Amino acid sequence: MNLFTIGFTGKSAENFFGLLEGSKATKLIDIRINRTSQLAGFAKGQDLRFFLPKIIGMEYLVREDLAPTKELLAAYRDKEIKWDEFARKYQTLLEDRGVLKQFSAQDFENSVLLCSEKEPEKCHRTLLASLIVDQFPILEITNLM
Repeated sequence: MNLFTIGFTGKSAENFFGLLEGSKATKLIDIRINRTSQLAGFAKGQDLRFFLPKIIGMEYLVREDLAPTKELLAAYRDKEIKWDEFARKYQTLLEDRGVLKQFSAQDFENSVLLCSEKEPEKCHRTLLASLIVDQFPILEITNLM
C-alpha cells in the first residue's frame, strides 16, 4: 500500500500533474496552511479542486488539521528554531490534536500528501508521512520528485 508525498514548488503544471497521474494515486490530501497564495500558481486549493478530478480523476481533500500552525512554520522559516525543534513541535502538535488517531491505513492508502516545499527532506509532509507509516507499517512512502 502506497503513501506518496509531493511539493509543487519548482514544478511546472505538466510535471506536477504528470507525476500525480503516474503515481496512480486516487486522492490528494492538501496539508498546507495557505492554499490561496498567488505564489501557489496552478496549485491553489480552488484550482486543484477543479483540475484534479477533470485531468486525472483524483479526489482532492483539505486536511488543515495535519498542517503545522502558522506560528510554528514562521518560527522555522524565520530561523528562530532549527529543523529538529520544528519536527519535535510539529509531532507534539499532531499528538495534542489527536488527529492521527482518527484515521485508518485505508484513509491514506494510495494517497498523496501535498505541501509547497520542493524537497521532501525538511518538509512537514515527510514528517507526517513518517508518523503515518509508524502507525500503519503496511504503508510505504514514495516521494514524487
